Amino acid sequence: MRRIAVTRYVTPLREGGSLPAIVEGDDNGLYVLKFRGAGQGARALIAELVAGELARAAGLPVPEIVFADLDPDLARTEPDPEIQELIRASGGLNLALDYLPGSVMFDPVADAPGGLLASRIVWFDALVTNIDRTAKNTNLLMWHGKLWMIDHGAALYFHHGTSDFVGRAKDPFAAVKDHVLLRFADAIREADTQLCPRLSREAIERVVSLVPAEWSAGASRYTDYFMARLETPRAFAEEAIRARSA
Repeated sequence: MRRIAVTRYVTPLREGGSLPAIVEGDDNGLYVLKFRGAGQGARALIAELVAGELARAAGLPVPEIVFADLDPDLARTEPDPEIQELIRASGGLNLALDYLPGSVMFDPVADAPGGLLASRIVWFDALVTNIDRTAKNTNLLMWHGKLWMIDHGAALYFHHGTSDFVGRAKDPFAAVKDHVLLRFADAIREADTQLCPRLSREAIERVVSLVPAEWSAGASRYTDYFMARLETPRAFAEEAIRARSA
């Protein structure tokens, strides 16, 4: 993964609960920065990184993710005290996604994704227990006529409350019933057949190895979790099929 240095704080994205922001990097690119000092701390960045890069490994559309070094001194030029505090609390290594200029939020009424793509996204979000892809907050963008998945910080929510990751691996993820794409997802079994081989142990270990040691000393637990979760039978996939039938 690439690593950039944040050179300019451009503007906050206040629709996000953790106050992500558009920033400029030392490569002159624009990024959506996720702050380590925000609400859920480093675990939200781990979820963003692991879920985002696993989605990429599965062939799903995700903007480029980069590591971002943030100088807390940038807080001096920001007039908002809340944002000043967030920048200072996040000095050091953070995470950022490539900014997609001109993109618009996915509208489940106006936009109709293909059944297989919708099924693959539903399947994947059930795998990573992403509770934040609902009609209220789709976390999907339309850019150049293509659907893009963003904001995976709410995935892997179990890691906020337990160290027994494998013990949660067989959870069926009942929240899939609220997924914004579920009504379009008419090929979940096909998606299951397609995506499982792409998420091999090697692929998962490669992604998990990206997690910085300063964010988690036990990142290998994520590999164990996903390997157990992908074993047959996959309760999360069956729950998605059941929820759509219902």
